[in-house]
Amino acid sequence: MASAINNCCLLRCSSDLPHSHSLRYLPQHLSAPNRNSGDTINTKVLRLDGRNRRSISVNCSSTTEKRILSGDRMLVFVPPHPLIKHWVSVLRNEQTPSPVFRNAMAELGRLLMYEASRDWLPTISGDIQSPMGVASVEFVDPREPVAIIPILRAGLALAEHASSLLPATKTYHLGISRDEETLQPTIYLNKLPDKFPEGSRVFVVDPMLATGGTLVAALELIKERGVDNKQIKVISAVAAPPALKKLGESFPGLHVYAGILDPTINDKGFIIPGLGDAGDRSFGT
Repeated sequence: MASAINNCCLLRCSSDLPHSHSLRYLPQHLSAPNRNSGDTINTKVLRLDGRNRRSISVNCSSTTEKRILSGDRMLVFVPPHPLIKHWVSVLRNEQTPSPVFRNAMAELGRLLMYEASRDWLPTISGDIQSPMGVASVEFVDPREPVAIIPILRAGLALAEHASSLLPATKTYHLGISRDEETLQPTIYLNKLPDKFPEGSRVFVVDPMLATGGTLVAALELIKERGVDNKQIKVISAVAAPPALKKLGESFPGLHVYAGILDPTINDKGFIIPGLGDAGDRSFGT
């Protein structure tokens, strides 16, 4: 798959079980956010299990994702966690009822956003008093919320757990429909700000990357508002080569996190074998 898609790399990265959390109390004396720059590794397929991650960190003098994996090509991540495979399997089953389907989409989104936020969130560190003594701590900086942009309507289900997973978020809705005949996107709702703050981190949540037209339209709107490709991460349940090829040609440095990659799309623009219409199946209409 990786060799068939130009201008992007396929990476299969390790995964841990995510824990929901929220930041309630943050000492005022903690320091400013940490920021990291990047080096490049030119590779087609890279499996980031524990052993390989350590060896890469030695070569790059860093354990951060940005230093390990950044470059001019789009990167596609397919985390091999068994829970991701489980929820993708539930989504694929045509017998899965709508409420279960929507829950499976939400759980898959939680896992993918957990993986995508690894070594990416701004942090502040310092000392804090625990009941037993002073401890060195590190918090995600709530002053720099992650922008969550679900593509309506199916993106709502995939992004459902973003606010419980991430300590600080802002959600901006973007409605884009696809013409069933021409497969061209039409924007019918745009709740994006006129300008994103400098350095904003953005999750664009679109369950199905088939032709790529919808996501390209969304990314162009986001870039017009001041966000660099490398500050954007795409969260998707299923992706196919036509979309990835289009994204790789137009958005170098973009990171895509997908539950699974499927081989093709049909003449109606549906991913094969895919999981059907994610919006219809999520909401039962």
